[in-house]
Amino acid sequence: MTKDRIYMDHSGTTPIDPLVLEAMMPFLTKNYANPSSIYAEGREVRTAIDGARQQVASALNAKSNNIIFTSGGTESDNLGILGSVFSLKEKNGHIITTTIEHPAVTRTVEFLGDHGYDTTFLPVNKFGQVELDVLADAIRDDTRLISIVYGNNEVGTVQDMKEIIKLAHERDVLVHTDAVQAVAKVPIDVKDIGVDLLSLSGHKIYGPKGIGALYVRDGLKITPLQHGGGHENKLRSGTENVPGVIGLGKAMEMGETGLTTEMPRVKAMRDRLLKGLMEAQEETYLNGHPEKRLPHNAHVRFSYIEGEALLLNLDMLGIAAATGSACSSKSLKASHVLLAIGLTPEQAHGSLRLTLGKNNTDEEIDNVLEAVPAIVKKLRAMSPLGHGGQ
Repeated sequence: MTKDRIYMDHSGTTPIDPLVLEAMMPFLTKNYANPSSIYAEGREVRTAIDGARQQVASALNAKSNNIIFTSGGTESDNLGILGSVFSLKEKNGHIITTTIEHPAVTRTVEFLGDHGYDTTFLPVNKFGQVELDVLADAIRDDTRLISIVYGNNEVGTVQDMKEIIKLAHERDVLVHTDAVQAVAKVPIDVKDIGVDLLSLSGHKIYGPKGIGALYVRDGLKITPLQHGGGHENKLRSGTENVPGVIGLGKAMEMGETGLTTEMPRVKAMRDRLLKGLMEAQEETYLNGHPEKRLPHNAHVRFSYIEGEALLLNLDMLGIAAATGSACSSKSLKASHVLLAIGLTPEQAHGSLRLTLGKNNTDEEIDNVLEAVPAIVKKLRAMSPLGHGGQ
C-alpha cells in the first residue's frame, strides 16, 4: 500500500510489523534446519520454536504446553471444536454456538450437525450480545460444547466470556472461543476467565499470514485432525512453519505491550471517528455495543445508501475499508451478523466497517471524516430508496 492511501481494514488483516519481520528473517535464510533434526542446527531452531511458544503462552497467562501452533484461525477453530468433541466418551450430543460467528465456527458446527449432533445457534440481542438467560435455557443434559466468539469480527461487540464460561462449567460443558479479533486488542487471561479452548491468528496482530495457535487447557484431551509425524504434541502433524511461528511469538509479545501503549491511542482515534461520523449526517447509526466493543472497531450504517458503492467511492479516494464480513465481501448477500442483530437487508447493505491500526494517524481520521459524509450525501442524492439527499 502506497503512503498516500489510508488503510482502515485491520480486522481484515494487518501489515507485518517491521520488528516481527526482523525476528522472522533469520529463519527464512540461514536458520533453515528442520526442528525435528537432532543435529545442532535443528536443535537451534527447536529452541527458537520453544521460545515463541512461551511468548504466546505468556501473553495469555498460559503455560507453553497449552499452545498448539496451527495454520491460522480457521484451523484452530476446527481443531478446537472437532478435536474436543471427538475426544469425548459420549458420542453425538448437543453443540451450542451463535448466529454471529465467523464461518470457521459456523461451518464446523454445521458439519457436526450433518454427522449426528444436535446443534443450536443462539440468537443475540440488538447489540450482538449473547444473553445469559437465553444461553442457560439452551443448555441440555447432553450439551457437549459451547463455542462463542470473544469479539465479533464485524460489529466489534465483546462478549462477557467470563460469565458465559462460568455458566457453562456449572453444567459441565466445555467452552471454546474464537478470539482471533480480540487477542492483542483487549486483555485476555485464560486462567482468569477459565476458558477450555481459545483460537487466535497471526495476521490479525501484525504477524504473518498462515500461522495461528490453539490454547488447550491442562487435562483436556483433543483428537488430532491431521495425522503424520506427531508434531505439536501429537495434535497437529506436519513440519512446523518456523518463520511463521517465530513471527507469531514476536507479534504476541508486542501485542501484550501494546494493550497499554498503543490501544488507548487507537481507541481515542476510533472514538473521535465514530463521533464525527454520527454527527456529520442524519440517520447514521452505530452497529454493535456502544461500550463493550473492540477498541479499534467503528461500524456504522447510513440509511438510503448501498455499502458497496460507498466502498468503491472511498477506494477511489485512497481509503480502504470494509462492508459486512471481510471474508465474504465479494458476496452480494447481506451480512449474517447484521441480520442477526435485527437489521433489515437494506440497513445491512448500508453499513461501513472502519477498523483502525497502530499506524493510523489523526490526520487520516480527519481525511476520512471529510470523505465519508461527502460520499454519503452524493449517494443519497441518487438513492432509489426515496431520500433524495434531503
